[in-house]
Amino acid sequence: MFGSKTKKRSPEHQAEVERLCQGLALYQTQSCPFCVKVRREIDRLNLPIELRDVGRNPEYRKEQIEASGRATVPCLKITDDQGKVTWMYESEDINRYLRRRFEATS
Repeated sequence: MFGSKTKKRSPEHQAEVERLCQGLALYQTQSCPFCVKVRREIDRLNLPIELRDVGRNPEYRKEQIEASGRATVPCLKITDDQGKVTWMYESEDINRYLRRRFEATS
């Protein structure tokens, strides 16, 4: 979680991770402890995931509610290569997904 524990990758693998992360966005707030938990995992895995603060930007909150029907955070928006969008809630589920998808990438 601190500098030395950040996931290290070869430049080629990091470029692939960056490409895969283009389809991810975390809807969150700065003060939510569950959001903090997910942001720490994102940092640990060295993932360039866009953070969308729904507390500071009402457009993000509106987009999330209109698309998913929920305003709960944290919420990971996953857009696959075909453009299909999945909304994932619950910090443990999000962290498990991120570890499964990116932990082995080194």
